[in-house]
Amino acid sequence: METRNRWKAALTGMAVALLPLPGPSMAQEQDVVSVKRMSMELAQDIAQGAVEACRDEGYQVSAVVVDRGGDTQALLRDVYAPRMTMDIARQKAGAVILSGTSSAQVREGRSDIAADLNHLGEVLTMEGALPVESQGALIGAVSVSGAPGGDIDEECAQSALDGVADRLEFGDM
Repeated sequence: METRNRWKAALTGMAVALLPLPGPSMAQEQDVVSVKRMSMELAQDIAQGAVEACRDEGYQVSAVVVDRGGDTQALLRDVYAPRMTMDIARQKAGAVILSGTSSAQVREGRSDIAADLNHLGEVLTMEGALPVESQGALIGAVSVSGAPGGDIDEECAQSALDGVADRLEFGDM
């Protein structure tokens, strides 16, 4: 058990290396900050858009939308999508939350530790998950699993984001 805890601590340390370092402006920030969050309705619409985009191509998938903390906000599994696609999608979204970039970019940009990150249990560095941003702020991630290739999963996720682009661009203005 102790060896497992050391292994997990080492992987967590590697994961922290992916996070951006605070710049000089962060040191001058206020003690209390405001954060942007997506509504439940927006999260549902993104998940629905991703499932429908893949369905239109003939694929049964699961789509997960997580908030900026990595907590599931919306989850849809199409009728014939295997149960495991829900967990795979959630873990791909975890890679986005960890890095602030697509899950494919994590895999490519940190190929030196990508396999190790997959052992964290909350992160999977496979294609198919994208950041959800509003006015330059990361507010979550959308992830798809179940199409015959992560590139297709990612296309479905992008289609969903394109469908709500105006809402994301002008959110809370």
